[in-house]
Amino acid sequence: MRSIRPLLAVIGAAAALALTATACGPGEDKAADKPAASSSAADQGGAEIPADLADRLKEHGVDPEKWKNGEWKNWNKDKWLREAKDFVNPVIEGLWKPERMTTAKAPAKTLAAGDISGDQDVTDPEPRPVQAVPEKKPYHQNAAPVGKVFFDAPQGSMVCSATVVKDPKNPGKSNLVWTAGHCVHAGQAGGWYRNIAFVPAYNDKGQSPAALESAQPQDVAPYGVYWADWVSTSGEWISQGGPTGGTGAPYDYAVMHVKPERGGKSLEETVGVALDVNFAAPEARSIGSMGAWGYPAAPPYDGAIMHKCIDRPGRLSIAPSTPTMWRIGCTMTGGSSGGGWFATQPNGKLALVSNTSIGPVTSGWLAGPRLGEGAQQIYTTMSDKFANQ
Repeated sequence: MRSIRPLLAVIGAAAALALTATACGPGEDKAADKPAASSSAADQGGAEIPADLADRLKEHGVDPEKWKNGEWKNWNKDKWLREAKDFVNPVIEGLWKPERMTTAKAPAKTLAAGDISGDQDVTDPEPRPVQAVPEKKPYHQNAAPVGKVFFDAPQGSMVCSATVVKDPKNPGKSNLVWTAGHCVHAGQAGGWYRNIAFVPAYNDKGQSPAALESAQPQDVAPYGVYWADWVSTSGEWISQGGPTGGTGAPYDYAVMHVKPERGGKSLEETVGVALDVNFAAPEARSIGSMGAWGYPAAPPYDGAIMHKCIDRPGRLSIAPSTPTMWRIGCTMTGGSSGGGWFATQPNGKLALVSNTSIGPVTSGWLAGPRLGEGAQQIYTTMSDKFANQ
């Protein structure tokens, strides 16, 4: 059995959130508790695109070899796949080099909440800002399930945050990652982002961006790089989501199924922890504290350091016809998008209950969607799709 890995440390007497989780499976050994060095770009050769992905690209008039060699940079509308069934994300080995990771930017969604003038009956007063606190290092010992998402968009290389979550159909061997919809799909104005990859416990020792460019692979990506081979987000995000403001925010969630760029073990076996997801969290007033984790990348942050905020949640309504969102005080900025929100359950364990979606330009608070029936359906369908794989 693996050693217990704490995720949430106590911050003040009033906000004592803590995680104790183990991940046990057949054939595991203690070596799996240690971060494994990711392969460097220098020792990676070209990889063939799997036949099924190549066929799907061809169906849309895309040459697989040209895609691997740079055709993915073509963002013409007729080449930008947007429907749920059209997701493709072939692995391009060595693409996410340390220097490319450090120069990726934060998407705008977290920075501008837009006009929030919803039903005041379900909007609580704006919370006081809560200063984000850097997570203890090394991250693989304190917050192993939390990591960074890297992807390419028309604006360039981008970053978000995400969390390893459990897979009901593959207990102990999950390859599922929870993030925000706007970290994988552009919403109503575009389609699926490309080269989507997840790095758990990114920058394990909390080094500066400059130091990361020449850091050892195991310090940049201690568990390696995991590419999304399937992603699902809400139909509402695809049809309504916008680059800034609150449009689509109550439905701004996504689940990724990932596979290692190199290696064979599942994500959960490698990292050692995966969190439950709670789709029936109680009313905000019944929750004493909720924590948000992520890698804020917009000023004054630089995207290299994992941070956390813990606060008592309130309610935020974007519009009367949409679900009420969670809201907490937090100074994290863009780049923290998609990062998990956690709350203690009646059984004393921690579970993911939301993810960062929006926040104001002043960076005093964050809001995330309540995960209900729609989110649960996406999660269950993903688990079923990869059952026993």
